[in-house]
Amino acid sequence: MSLFLNSLHSLLVIQLLLAISYGIINVSASSDAGSRQVSALELEEIKQYLENINKPALNSIQSPDGDIIDCVPVDKQPALDNPLLMNHTIQMMPSIIPTYRGGNYTTKNIRQLWNDVGSCPNGTIAIRRTTIEDVLRAGSLSQFGKKKLSYRSSTLASPPQGHEYATAHLGSTQNPIYGTMATFNVWNPYVDVDEEFSLSQLWVSAGSYDNSDLNTIEAGWQVCPLIYGDSNTRLFIYWTTNAYNGTGCYNLECRGFVQTDNSVAIGGALSPVSTYGGSQYEMTLGVLKDPSSGNWWLTFEDIFVGYWPSEIFTLLSNSATSLAWGGEIVNTSPNGEHTSTDMGSGFFAEEGYEKASYIRNIMIVDSSNNLSPPASITTSATYTNCYDVKSYNDTEWGVSFFFGGPGKSSLCT
Repeated sequence: MSLFLNSLHSLLVIQLLLAISYGIINVSASSDAGSRQVSALELEEIKQYLENINKPALNSIQSPDGDIIDCVPVDKQPALDNPLLMNHTIQMMPSIIPTYRGGNYTTKNIRQLWNDVGSCPNGTIAIRRTTIEDVLRAGSLSQFGKKKLSYRSSTLASPPQGHEYATAHLGSTQNPIYGTMATFNVWNPYVDVDEEFSLSQLWVSAGSYDNSDLNTIEAGWQVCPLIYGDSNTRLFIYWTTNAYNGTGCYNLECRGFVQTDNSVAIGGALSPVSTYGGSQYEMTLGVLKDPSSGNWWLTFEDIFVGYWPSEIFTLLSNSATSLAWGGEIVNTSPNGEHTSTDMGSGFFAEEGYEKASYIRNIMIVDSSNNLSPPASITTSATYTNCYDVKSYNDTEWGVSFFFGGPGKSSLCT
């Protein structure tokens, strides 16, 4: 299978070169935009980008959802092309693991679809292959992998037009923050049009949007047809060091996140997902700062997937100043009405367990490297008639909240 996939990749590159020699060609991308004219110069730039980002693989795996997962040697991954990481030594595991202070992290066995058909060998990492269709859906190479201008959020309390949230925020604190961990209920929400998305995530931040020095680390699950070309629920990450203005990107599409694990593909589809009134599936995510190296580690379930090196950040090279968790959608107002895009399960927080989406067992990391529940959280929603949020706290679930909603309705117009 891997030989076939590598041969197919080579054939596609040859076809691309032949197309370039004939000048302007028509390329079809799987989105509402359909096919568009691509100049020879643009196509050449895309080809060069794909050659740089799609590193040579030891073998490749065809995922049931259509993705190709490349098994790339850990020391050949894209992040190491970053000039800031020129002399970087890969840290294979964190030096110290935070000490848990309460909390129940038992989860259903959520997995990624490609794990059902193959695995990457030791010494490699799993990378979802980027295709020309992926780039074309973004509209331009410069925009690929980044948040669209309309997607860039200033603050959760004062979102840009089109963004709607139902979130929880860390209560007021003067203490530096060194990470968070929480368990996320996983769903497959309906997304009305390809230019919209629906997600559930955590935010680890320092700085501010207004000063253009906002550093963020983001991780969660999302449904985003514009990025992936389908409506699957996928694991994602994002980072920026200057309020989304030129730095950072989704997943591994730019040089930043250093992956060390071979069993998780960032951007890969998740399965199974929760059903209304039925089985509930969860994933536990964490972003934890290593007190020795300063790197910010991503955990997925009990796996240390990789890290954002301290070198790529400015303010987050020290500590975070704010945390948030929750749901977000983009509302493009199709047909002049509020979108029908679901947030979470598509049902309001008041529906409760097995019906509404939730985030539970929220923990934060303090300066002593202890992982413990926050003293308080503050919940807020942009438009409660469309999507809402309700906090919850007990001995089993710890600090938690339900959130979500269906979007367009008689009350949400």
